[in-house]
Amino acid sequence: MKNASMMVKAVVFLLATLVFGAQAQTNASLKSSEGWPRQAIRIVVTFTPGGAPDILARVLAESWQQTLGVPILVENRPGYGGNIGADLVAKSEPDGYTLLIGTVGIHAINGALYEKMSFHPIQDFTPISFLASTPNVLVVNKKLGVKNMHELIELAKANPNQLTFGSSGVGTSLHMSGELFKEMTGVEIRHIPYKGRAQSLPDLISGRISMLFDNLSSSLPLIKSGEVQALGVTTLKRSPAAPEIPTLAEQGLPGFEATSWFSLMAPANLPPNLQKRLNTLTRQALSRPEVRNKLLASGLEPKPGTPQELTQLIQSEANKWGRVIYRSGAKLEQ
Repeated sequence: MKNASMMVKAVVFLLATLVFGAQAQTNASLKSSEGWPRQAIRIVVTFTPGGAPDILARVLAESWQQTLGVPILVENRPGYGGNIGADLVAKSEPDGYTLLIGTVGIHAINGALYEKMSFHPIQDFTPISFLASTPNVLVVNKKLGVKNMHELIELAKANPNQLTFGSSGVGTSLHMSGELFKEMTGVEIRHIPYKGRAQSLPDLISGRISMLFDNLSSSLPLIKSGEVQALGVTTLKRSPAAPEIPTLAEQGLPGFEATSWFSLMAPANLPPNLQKRLNTLTRQALSRPEVRNKLLASGLEPKPGTPQELTQLIQSEANKWGRVIYRSGAKLEQ
């Protein structure tokens, strides 16, 4: 009995020590976040400059810099469908000074697409807020001579594996838009991945690739100038930024939906008070009329929300694109 009593006391002591240790660690994290920010904050963008995530990061940085009074640095780290930049953030200190523009590719697609990853796309991050979404758009080289989706499908079926479609990287929603298009139309077209729009759009204009799935916000200036031909957006409804462009769904592909969305993420184990502060700052920035108007003019629809809403979205999108990837048989090694 005496030994049993001593064992119980030892277990109780051990549990108390663990609880105290966890509480002390939490208190230390909270204390270290007091007075934030005391130095520059960097926002990592996982694609080249000029695209939708880069636009978002720079608009957010400009707004925050005015509010916080510290430098907000935007750092572009492209490669492997966003995995290079995401890995950097996942392995950073959870102190609020290194943040990530999360994408549907990083958090809902790559986990199913890549055989191995150096980070977990969900567990290694703290969700802050949804930022904005933009339709993807199917644009073609003007010399291709097609004016709508039906003409493109006819051309592709008459020339299997001769036409190519570009995207800003393997595993991005732009790549998945192409895979979904192939699945729903039965065409055979080859995927050509790029690191970003800075490389893909010039190749589209020159004719090195036949077509491109791109963020509407990135391609809109070229569409309006007549340098490329837009065939359709990938959302179920037309975009207010370009209402003249029909959806692919209304042209005979009912249910076709592939939206590029962007979020703000931090490394895992970010102190709750910092998560709340960053969420508030994001909501305030995206609610300002000048910020909203700038984003809407670029084809981006801002819609900040709670961390819980962002988590639910990621889970839903991961299920959706996981099924598409499984059916396509696509698998990659990083």
